[in-house]
Amino acid sequence: MFARFLKDESGATAIEYGLIAALIAVAIIGGVTALGNNAGTTFNAVAAEMA
Repeated sequence: MFARFLKDESGATAIEYGLIAALIAVAIIGGVTALGNNAGTTFNAVAAEMA
């Protein structure tokens, strides 16, 4: 029974998928944050030119 428990890798696979999903989420959050900051700067520059 203990040997079967040690050979079971289904939990390891779930953890790997969870880590991959977390890394993708971090990349998306970083990209959206950078894009949002750039867009905000651009809109502020356009608003200043129009004023």
